Amino acid sequence: MPARAKAKCRVRIGRLRAEGHELRRPEADYLRDGVYELRVGFQGVNYRLLYFFHGATAAVLSHGLVKERVVLSGEIDAAIERRRKFVADPAKHTYREP
Repeated sequence: MPARAKAKCRVRIGRLRAEGHELRRPEADYLRDGVYELRVGFQGVNYRLLYFFHGATAAVLSHGLVKERVVLSGEIDAAIERRRKFVADPAKHTYREP
């Protein structure tokens, strides 16, 4: 991934942090079953960061991908499974700085 695309992804994550549930298209969109996407375009490539909310204040990033025409159902299913695991044991799936 080009450095400028990574930088745009970081900006979008910052917007998610600031806006939370209020972030809307074109920056974010709801996919299904509690899974959302952050939308980043760079030089004709559509990057997507899938995420879900945990409670009212936390957004959890599941994973990123390059979108072709649509976000594949398997990618959304993977995010749903990660959400299930996170909800079952949030402490186990939360990064803590050393």
